[in-house]
Order: sequence, then C-alpha cells, then structure tokens
Amino acid sequence: MAASPLINVMVAAARKAGRSLNRDFGEVENLQVSVKGPSNFVSAADLRAEEIIYNELSKAREGYGFLMEERGVVEGADKSHRWIIDPLDGTTNFLHSIPLFAISIGLEREGELVAGVIYNPVFDELYTAEKGKGAFLNDRRRLRVAGRRELSECVIATGIPHRGRPQHEIFRKELHVLMDNTAGIRRTGSAAIDLAWTAAGRFDAFWERNLEPWDTAAGIVLVREAGGMVSDLDGADNMLFGGQIAAANSQIHKALLPTLKSAANI
Repeated sequence: MAASPLINVMVAAARKAGRSLNRDFGEVENLQVSVKGPSNFVSAADLRAEEIIYNELSKAREGYGFLMEERGVVEGADKSHRWIIDPLDGTTNFLHSIPLFAISIGLEREGELVAGVIYNPVFDELYTAEKGKGAFLNDRRRLRVAGRRELSECVIATGIPHRGRPQHEIFRKELHVLMDNTAGIRRTGSAAIDLAWTAAGRFDAFWERNLEPWDTAAGIVLVREAGGMVSDLDGADNMLFGGQIAAANSQIHKALLPTLKSAANI
C-alpha cells in the first residue's frame, strides 16, 4: 500500500534523525571504555535527533504545534494539529550500547491521535500507521496483533521501574500475578518498541505505568490500526496523558485488566 503524503513526511523526518542516531550510537560504543562515560554524549545525541525532527516537520507542515520530550510544548499557529515526539526512546539502552531504541512520532488532530511512526534505526525497522488505513512494517507487511485467546499462552511486555521512579511495590505485585498466569514477561527498555512489537504480534500484550505522552502516542495508533485495543489500566481512554497503558487484542485485553487489578489484593 502506498504511503500517504502525511506518512511520507513523518518517515522522512524519522529516517533523517535515525541516521544521526546511528552515527552517535557507534560513538557511544567507543566511549564505553572511557572513565567519564558517555552520558553527556547521549544527551547531545538526543537533542540532535530532536532538532532534526523538529526542523523537518516544521518545514513540511508549517504551523503545527509540538509536544516533545526535550523541548516540551511548542505552540503552533495551527491549533488543530500537534506532533508528539520522542527522539530517542530507550535512552538507557542507547547509553549501554544495547540496540533497542527508537524514534517515536505521533500526530494529534483536534485532540485525536491520527498517525504514528516508530523507527528503530539499528535494525532499520520502520513501523507506520494512519487512522483508518492500517499499520505496516517497512511499507510491506501489514501488521496484526497476535491472535492468542488465553492469557496463559501469552508473552507480555512491560517496563520495570528503576531507581528513583515510583510504584515499585505495585509493580512487584503485578509481576507476581502475571508470572503465575502467563507464558512469560519481557522487558525491552523502550515503550515505543514494546507497542510496535505488540502491533506486530511479537508480544501478545503490553502494560506499563508512569509513561509520558511521547512514549506512547505513535504506538497507540499502531496497535489500534493493527486491530488491537488500548486503554489505561482502568479500561478508560486516558492512556495518553494518564501515564498508564494496556494494549492487546480484545480478548487478552479483557483478561489482562482484572488480572492486574487483582494484584492490589496481594
């Protein structure tokens, strides 16, 4: 299926930023041996990628607003459209030379998510979706969420709260419950990749707390266009700004939410 002009614009920005991140990723691998470490370098790589995306999208769609991880909110003359951008989702992976990170670009129109692009430049995996037009991998493969119907057969992705993040105790309880009720739990270190892989059927489901809009905007569109369901952990539609998300096919989504809720009783 030929990509729309909108998706082409988003893809061009993601690929250009991806080339910059790939160059910087090679440098980070070399910096691992230094005493100081590559932390400052990675911050600069993040900012470079965001600047590239900002410039490319500003030229292509003049007046659109932005919500970005580094710059925050940038108001545009066009109040109907807003880009939601994470230039480097999976910063800790990048810092440790783990090739699981992604660029995430979502688009809001009148407050509704209508398009998403997630790009892992190391693997050259490009995930695209536009409302009503389906989700695709590298413009060739149509994506569908996994078709498993039993939670016990599912491999589920999540994010593990690290030092300095809240809600460690509830995560431990949720993990305990799901370890007893699923085929396995996985952690990639990138919510964008988790959602893209859920859309692709590699993961059967994904849940996480304490996320930001730029972590999930593009992935929400991908999962929906791949036939899946996305909500917050209460089953409501507040996942973009509420910080909690659950994504799966309809049957697994229906089973996942009460299973997570039961963790509170442990």
